[in-house]
Amino acid sequence: MTALPSHVFDATTALLTEVEAAARPVDAVTSGWFRNRRDLDEADRGAILETLYALLRHRARLGWMLARLGRAETVQNRLTLWLAGKLDDADMPEPVRLEIPDWAEAPLRQRFGADFAAEMAATLLPPPLDLRVNPVKTSREAVLRELKGLGVVAEATRLSPLGIRIAERLSLTRLPGLKTGEIEIQDEGSQLVAGLVDARPGDRVVDFCAGAGGKTLALAAQMQNRGKVVACDVNEARLKRAAERLRRAGLHNVETRVLSSETDRWVKRHKAGFDRVLIDAPCSGTGTWRRNPDARWRAPDLGLAGLVALQGRILASAARLARPGGRLVYATCSVLHEENEAQVAAFLAATPAFHLVPQPAGDFLSLTPLQHGTDGFFGAVLEREA
Repeated sequence: MTALPSHVFDATTALLTEVEAAARPVDAVTSGWFRNRRDLDEADRGAILETLYALLRHRARLGWMLARLGRAETVQNRLTLWLAGKLDDADMPEPVRLEIPDWAEAPLRQRFGADFAAEMAATLLPPPLDLRVNPVKTSREAVLRELKGLGVVAEATRLSPLGIRIAERLSLTRLPGLKTGEIEIQDEGSQLVAGLVDARPGDRVVDFCAGAGGKTLALAAQMQNRGKVVACDVNEARLKRAAERLRRAGLHNVETRVLSSETDRWVKRHKAGFDRVLIDAPCSGTGTWRRNPDARWRAPDLGLAGLVALQGRILASAARLARPGGRLVYATCSVLHEENEAQVAAFLAATPAFHLVPQPAGDFLSLTPLQHGTDGFFGAVLEREA
């Protein structure tokens, strides 16, 4: 490992301490922390972030090694051990080596079988930066030309027709298209999930668990600003962030709707009122571990069984919104069978009015970092009988 200048070592220690004390995702903590550290230049910030994420990706391994050495598991000791490169031992258990939390080991082994170790090792690799081009404002070819002119090494994504992949680490200030709404940061897998909806100009579409609006933006752009998208969520703050992104992207065919729960009366009032329904369900997030390494150590608040039950209720309620002949897409950023294939099978068994629409590579869209170079995503396309 490369030695860090003392001020970068101290800053990394301070930031990791704050990250571990906060209940918020690491990216939210780091952005706020850097706003208050004007003394750090771009090189310092890059070194701090790279080291921070490396520490988060190897939390179990570092903790095990410190215990082996009889040293306290402090932030400073973890950082010192990481820089010393002492990260391996013949006696280290496989779940520690692969950074697998206790709650997820059994379902992940069941999901991947003989490929378990290889699939989990892929979640420990730093992800690329994926962008989605906003076709309402520009084209992928034009953005690639612009990036080349800026000296940014980028290429078209292999699977998404609107994606661009940047493998190098760079400051987002080098991407002016983020401010103009010409591009958005979105993993290629997430782009493919939005594509499953097949939203068309003039359609009525609902994004039932819209969050901060990443897929809402993609849907509205697919529709070329024609028709209507309703972005729903139980979190008003997230929907406000979505509204800001939509304005920047020049998209005006979206309205936001705060729901009290998955069974909000709004759902009953709009029964069978939409051509397309997307359910990007709350999930364990196991598919995003390479991008959000802190997330693997936050077990689902409801437990996996409770989370699966919530997903089932959301799916059953939101399905009422699809018109006869309409499309319902159930998606997660999880790789667990319980949240994905089993969830869809249970829904279809209980709801004979819907049938599965197979995809080119099988019954479902099923992506993993190892096999596809994307985050882990699942998508099922269901259709209500006409």
